[in-house]
Amino acid sequence: MSRQENHGGMARVRVQPEDFDLSTEVARLRADNPKTGAIVTFVGTVRDLNEGSQVASMELEHYPGMTEESIERIIDQACTRWPVHDALVIHRVGPLLPRDQIVLVAVTSAHRGDAFAACEFIIDYLKTEAPFWKKEQTPEGARWVDARVSDDHALDKWEK
Repeated sequence: MSRQENHGGMARVRVQPEDFDLSTEVARLRADNPKTGAIVTFVGTVRDLNEGSQVASMELEHYPGMTEESIERIIDQACTRWPVHDALVIHRVGPLLPRDQIVLVAVTSAHRGDAFAACEFIIDYLKTEAPFWKKEQTPEGARWVDARVSDDHALDKWEK
């Protein structure tokens, strides 16, 4: 298995404008490993309200190649910390509307505790370290979105 593929031979990281189907992705992730006892997923969606303003839409930008490598490193760190079987991150880019799915993080392991911890670790690092730029359209105009202080605090717990 290459560092950039999961057990099913699929890419561990996909950055794409297209939506994804949670059931399909989980089925692919778990198909080839009967030792999997836990699958933990996180799906992030576009909210219609952020920092007190209505959000009409959001646009996500990234640097192709650099973004995928950054996310691969995050997954590698999770796999080093916990006995993870497989991991998958799908992150959407381009224009998105409220309720649209933005990100999927899925982790498989023999036990739920490892899968939960690795999934939370990956999403905490994605929120602060992955090179994405988000611009929201609000009634006040367009604005770039920075990482929240709470995201930085969530990341702090993994530094110990």
